[in-house]
Amino acid sequence: MDEPPFPTRPGTQGYAAEAPALLRQYESISFADVHHAFLDLLPPAPARVADIGAGTGRDAAALAAMGHQVLAVEPTAELRAGGAALHPSPRLAWLEDGLPDLAGLVARGQRYDLMLLTAVWMHLDAPDRARAMPVLAGLLAPGGQMWLSLRHGPVPEGRVMHAVDPAEVVAQAGAAGLTLLRREETADTLGRGGVHWTRLAFARAA
Repeated sequence: MDEPPFPTRPGTQGYAAEAPALLRQYESISFADVHHAFLDLLPPAPARVADIGAGTGRDAAALAAMGHQVLAVEPTAELRAGGAALHPSPRLAWLEDGLPDLAGLVARGQRYDLMLLTAVWMHLDAPDRARAMPVLAGLLAPGGQMWLSLRHGPVPEGRVMHAVDPAEVVAQAGAAGLTLLRREETADTLGRGGVHWTRLAFARAA
């Protein structure tokens, strides 16, 4: 049997089987609810946006509706298909790709004014986090921002998540040329017991 075009990406275990439930869960909350701490940092439209680990496309679609040109990057085929069906938009395109190397995204030769990594980073182990950060920094346009969130708390059955110290992320981003704009600690928007989040916004020098 032929190999799939992309092997299982780090941390994607469990998402394909749970895609129908996740489509309902993720779409039950809004972009503004999730990212309220950073909304004042949004670049003016039309900006070039890459949503890395876009899931159902909730955030990507919201940004497209604001007038941004958005690329939703998602390695799980079931989530891509569901998200594309839910959120048709001429300003929203989908790409099959994933961390740590984002080879397909890098090959496009684009630079982005905003990159989102929402509930993604803790799926990578330490070596992959170290590999991924310079790649992400290199995809940002001068003055571009990267918003990254870390989940803390119990790991759902069947998933792969790693405990990540926010200080590690800040140090790796700084070494890659990014400056921390804001850090926020927030409760879980879905109200899951024991779960809380660290949200980090970085910028590349103009």
